[in-house]
Amino acid sequence: MPEIKKLLDNNLRWAEETNRADPEFFNKLSKQQKPVYLWIGCSDSRVPANQIVDLLPGDIFVHRNVANMVIHTDFNCLSVLQYAIDVLQVKHVIVCGHYGCGGVEAAMSSDSLGLIDNWLAHIKDTADENKAVLEPLSREDRAAKLCELNVMQQAENVRRTSVYKDAMKRQQDVKIHSWIYSLRNGKIKVLNEGSL
Repeated sequence: MPEIKKLLDNNLRWAEETNRADPEFFNKLSKQQKPVYLWIGCSDSRVPANQIVDLLPGDIFVHRNVANMVIHTDFNCLSVLQYAIDVLQVKHVIVCGHYGCGGVEAAMSSDSLGLIDNWLAHIKDTADENKAVLEPLSREDRAAKLCELNVMQQAENVRRTSVYKDAMKRQQDVKIHSWIYSLRNGKIKVLNEGSL
């Protein structure tokens, strides 16, 4: 298993280099988790939350799944959301998708992929609801627009959760942001301007 050994070697090198650069880094990291942000993003390996916003470990709480979905029956996502809002007291929930999302592109296809078809059905619903916007576009532009619409739908799904509604009843300061990341230039586009 040379692939696994490489990861362990990389970890050892990273830990040693990090410790040399800041001998207190791991001591501080181990004593607190006080992130201000919850990131709900795609599982895509090309979209690492900490790196693309240049934050250190411990600065951002992360939940990832295929196509950055917030589904009302997904207790994994909802548990992360509740922990982030109720316990960690995050101030920002960021739903961040990305252009070229394989989940979105798969949802645009009529091919059956197995179990994931049930997950992707939510994106198909978003596509159906936005047919008038999507149909006139080229396939590439349609995919990009559906990536954006999916992010905005998932942010709306956060707003509809009992977790978020309870936080609003308590007058807790939590803002929801809809962002999309470009694999081509590494930049984030804000989809809901009012959230800044």
